[in-house]
Amino acid sequence: MHSDKDPKAVGPRIRMMMPKLTPLEARVVETVFALRTFSENTALKELAAEAGVSEAMVVKITKKLGFDGFRDFRAAVSLYNSLPTAEMHEELSVEDTSRQIIQKVFRTSIQALEETLAIMDVAAFDRAADLLSRARHRDFYGVGGSAQIARDVAHKFLRIGVRASVEDDSHMMLMSAALLKSEDVAVGFSHSGNTIAVIEAIQLARRNGARTIAITNYDGSPLAQIADIVLCSTAQGSPLMGENAAARIAQLNILDALFVAVAQRDYEAAENNLNKTMSAVTSKRKDKIP
Repeated sequence: MHSDKDPKAVGPRIRMMMPKLTPLEARVVETVFALRTFSENTALKELAAEAGVSEAMVVKITKKLGFDGFRDFRAAVSLYNSLPTAEMHEELSVEDTSRQIIQKVFRTSIQALEETLAIMDVAAFDRAADLLSRARHRDFYGVGGSAQIARDVAHKFLRIGVRASVEDDSHMMLMSAALLKSEDVAVGFSHSGNTIAVIEAIQLARRNGARTIAITNYDGSPLAQIADIVLCSTAQGSPLMGENAAARIAQLNILDALFVAVAQRDYEAAENNLNKTMSAVTSKRKDKIP
């Protein structure tokens, strides 16, 4: 954790560990982020009292989060809190004006993009681009909002002649996964990483020898645990918007970058196919309005 050079990664890394904490441990972390006064000067005793736990418990939690101890944690979080993007996150409220709603929603997405960029695993990204460009079959699995992201990606890939199947029904996912082989790739889209239908399909695809990629908000989630490659978005939740809205923006950007990287692997074919697919739909456009 503390080895991360980019201070923007501190918040996301802590958020990703939250599902692994007990409710009490999570409450202590939430106390830290709710404390507007938390800084380099905050004493261990002060935080323990505020959270209603022992000092030893606070130290244990900071180590569980991957820090050397309370001082290392305090320094990293203080630096993260001082970043302009950290100040962006403001809770939406029912009293907000339209201007405030627009500002807050946009800022939440900007923060999600900044922080997702800060935690991006470039080596994993490269491996994913290699697998997708070389695959015989590409299966994309997602339910609800994640299925919409999968469809968006499949549409982009089709434009450059890279075909992918999108399944959003649990039976169809399993049937498709059952037919995959070692030269194929299955991509599981799940914000929480807990979607049973997607996890089961990825497990089956893996048993059949296919390579697997997870697109999720939690690298410690069950889906991330079973995938060969994990590409993580990160976004802060809010009671009104939830996490999914901003995480979706970050995931679409990860996949836009992946699309460009795959196109780059065989640029000539991508360009040729792009011209073909574009000319195929040109007749359906009403560019010249009389």
